Amino acid sequence: MTKLHQEVGQQAIEKKGWLRAYKWLILRRISQLSILALFLMGPLLGLWIVKGNMASSLTLDILPLSDPYVMLQALMSGNLPTTEGLIGVVIVLAFYLLIGGRVYCSWVCPVNMVTDAAGWVRRKLGLKVSSQFSRSSRYWLLALTLILPPITGAVVWELFNPVSLMFRGIIFGMGWAWMVIIAIFLFDLFISQRGWCGHLCPVGAFYSLLGKKSLLRVSATNREQCDDCNDCFVVCPEPKVITLALKGADKGISPLIDESNCTNCGRCIDVCDEEVFNFTNRFKS
Repeated sequence: MTKLHQEVGQQAIEKKGWLRAYKWLILRRISQLSILALFLMGPLLGLWIVKGNMASSLTLDILPLSDPYVMLQALMSGNLPTTEGLIGVVIVLAFYLLIGGRVYCSWVCPVNMVTDAAGWVRRKLGLKVSSQFSRSSRYWLLALTLILPPITGAVVWELFNPVSLMFRGIIFGMGWAWMVIIAIFLFDLFISQRGWCGHLCPVGAFYSLLGKKSLLRVSATNREQCDDCNDCFVVCPEPKVITLALKGADKGISPLIDESNCTNCGRCIDVCDEEVFNFTNRFKS
């Protein structure tokens, strides 16, 4: 069987072994599920390691963490943050400025598991999705979520945020939250490939702006070894970020993926049997 007709990543499994071919995906799932579990252990089991939710929390009654996107909306709605909230924002901002804003999308956000599942089913069924939204759509939605708070006096986005709906739904009963999650799955499956995370989600738009100059990066360091299998483009949630780094050697373009929309998910590293990609920092390719 030629590589062209093999399962995506199959060559990597045969060459590197199953565990290394799924290393970063497994670590991401552990991260996402662990974070979700920490938030749910209190209300469901009475074990309060983390109090609060992904918008604002307190870990071990010591470490405050606050989502800067939610805090910005709260400020614009006229609500002043507490000192603890401000400290939490500074900590989170420092983390994402260093590691990369869209790390939130691939390593923290539980909705990512839903959209990844839609992508996996779509590939298994061989579905071709032609409808695509402009990537600027998410920035327009981001702007809308920042315009509405001063008009309404409320953080309007939190009424529709699928992450918040999922969290509240698990605790209090999913209700219509299930409909939102299922709608996102079906939207990504049948209407727009990577539609929610890649084209519409304002949270991803915010964190892409936050991580423009982040330290952690993926690099196509060994791009001369690329055999054009395209597996990395198939699994990447933002495939356009790969092109210049992988194919720009003749133009003198650095192999560093210096693009804020990269989610640092590591899937390109996983599926590449030629080991073209690796994690590095922005000062080293």
